[in-house]
Amino acid sequence: MPCFNGFTALALASLGTSISTVLSAPSGDWKGHGGWRGHKDPFSNASWPLPRKVYGENDTANIDSATEGWGGIHLHDPSIVLGPDGHYYSFSTHGLTVISRASKKGSIDGYWEIIGSVLDAGSSVIDNSGSTDPWAPDVHKVGDTYYDYYSVSQFGSQISAIGLATSKTLMPGSWTDHGEVFSSDPNATYPLNVTNAIDANLFIDPKTKTPYINYGSFWSNIYQFELTDDLKDVKQDTALQLSLDPVAPQPEEGAYMNYHDGWYYLWYSHGTCCGYNASALPAPGEEYSIRVGRSRSPRGPFVDREGVKLTEGGGYIVYGSHDFVYGPGGQGVLSDYHGRDVLYYHYVNTIVDPTYADNLKLLGWNYIDYVQGWPVLSYH
Repeated sequence: MPCFNGFTALALASLGTSISTVLSAPSGDWKGHGGWRGHKDPFSNASWPLPRKVYGENDTANIDSATEGWGGIHLHDPSIVLGPDGHYYSFSTHGLTVISRASKKGSIDGYWEIIGSVLDAGSSVIDNSGSTDPWAPDVHKVGDTYYDYYSVSQFGSQISAIGLATSKTLMPGSWTDHGEVFSSDPNATYPLNVTNAIDANLFIDPKTKTPYINYGSFWSNIYQFELTDDLKDVKQDTALQLSLDPVAPQPEEGAYMNYHDGWYYLWYSHGTCCGYNASALPAPGEEYSIRVGRSRSPRGPFVDREGVKLTEGGGYIVYGSHDFVYGPGGQGVLSDYHGRDVLYYHYVNTIVDPTYADNLKLLGWNYIDYVQGWPVLSYH
């Protein structure tokens, strides 16, 4: 990931020649899975590629020759960073923020295995009934320190908080829990009385170096604060709404911001994330999907491909359910060794798990191509 929001090619190169293979090309004949290439309309859902093959601890779950390599590892709401040893590390929801490590240097493909957790004391120090089950970590390296913004919440309510843990090494046992950065509840000061303080995303503007935190979910969707210089508090008077679905139940969450070629991109997940029942799934289009808007400023306004503001219900669908992929979301962006952007996410593989269980959200990823300034996904 670029230094503040992932690692740039320059930062990766500084790790030396030990990174010999980064996000290696797939083997075999993958012409049929080549993303938008060969399609007349790269923005059509017919152009959506399959996820890249990922290997990990869940490869044994209902795997056969047709799905081998698409088992991978259960990583709900993944946040992936490059560690100081040249390996990718993922942080994910539940399990006191699970830490997983890819065994092959410089490769997201895996083999992924769980190595521990961030909050090894048993819970966050935040006083919230959800403190033993933190959600949606967002991990970045700033200077020589790794920052993990995590969420705790009373599920189904806006009584929530975003906390911060830091480490110099990423490894289990090395993290310091600093507790609450900010919290929401109906009696808080605006906008924390109308928003939900979960799904944090740190973004440091590459032009101005100003730090921001994007957050939000149901209850007014996605907002942004400017952070203080120590990245441990927000400037309350800088609150700004970035997106709003005007139609109840307003299912927009999981913001992630990246910068590319003069544009700021606001990615988010839309729809029902969890609790799927194979016999009573959400109506088509109401399950999770990955959407995006863009702006010339990190403060917006963000618009979709039709020019509709995200604060007025806009949003371009980059990736949704297709083939054996169901409900992709919880996304993030990193740059590989060659400087090419990658979108990673979790999804339900309906062949691997026809029950759509919450405890088997698999890690997926694809390359990002920018067509007329808009991101489209590709297998290659």
